[in-house]
Amino acid sequence: MPSNDVRILIQAAVPTAAVGAVAAVVSGVVAGGKGAIGAGVAAVVVILFMGIGLYVLQRTAKSLPHLFQAMGLMLYAAQILLLFIFMAAFKNTTLFNPRAFAVSLLVCTLAWIAAQARAHMKSKILYVEPEPSASVKGEQSHKSGHSS
Repeated sequence: MPSNDVRILIQAAVPTAAVGAVAAVVSGVVAGGKGAIGAGVAAVVVILFMGIGLYVLQRTAKSLPHLFQAMGLMLYAAQILLLFIFMAAFKNTTLFNPRAFAVSLLVCTLAWIAAQARAHMKSKILYVEPEPSASVKGEQSHKSGHSS
């Protein structure tokens, strides 16, 4: 991954992990040890799903740039659907508190989306590739057009 992509990944994952830690503490206080485990699992699931999604989206942008926007929309829809399926699969588990898991999953997902949006807004990504200057190309600079 290029450094810009890694920077965006870190700027989204770190706040999400922090929100997951707070959710684990709150869930631990409210629902006990099983609540803390549920919140921790939710934070890990969100970071994994969204991180993999960001990686896939960046790969698509490089190989198929004309599909970038459609792929982004499809990817977010697929991620939300997968998170709902994951919640439904562990609805009746005894390993952790499902309510703490579901609330933490929602909060961590919203934290990821907000952090990723902020990271993209703060990043300096060029819209157009600038042409190299004449000295870089090894050519002499010449003026074009009419001089008066």
